[in-house]
Amino acid sequence: MGILYYGDARNPIQIDDLVLAHLKVVIATKLRRNESFTLSWRHPEGDPDGRSTIWLHPSIPLRFTFDDPVAPELEPEWITAMATSANSSGGITLLTADMIPKDERDETDAP
Repeated sequence: MGILYYGDARNPIQIDDLVLAHLKVVIATKLRRNESFTLSWRHPEGDPDGRSTIWLHPSIPLRFTFDDPVAPELEPEWITAMATSANSSGGITLLTADMIPKDERDETDAP
């Protein structure tokens, strides 16, 4: 399980390593462009029901920590789906591979 440390928040955000690896690419790209945006996710099983949203801004410190010392292979369609979400008025919504619309997966599989 990976961890996203956001500013001086008391509780870090726990995110699956693979999800966090993809999310890191999208967040770094947006912040490098000096773009602010939101990040939303559903609370994981075992936590109280609900969802959370944070405002990401280049001036707020972030740190990504991964349990696995080996970086995973990234899926371009997953990054594209998250980036598309990041550019919407709703901001990034954490997506798992099974949540990516089939037509987006098919486009990247085409020769």
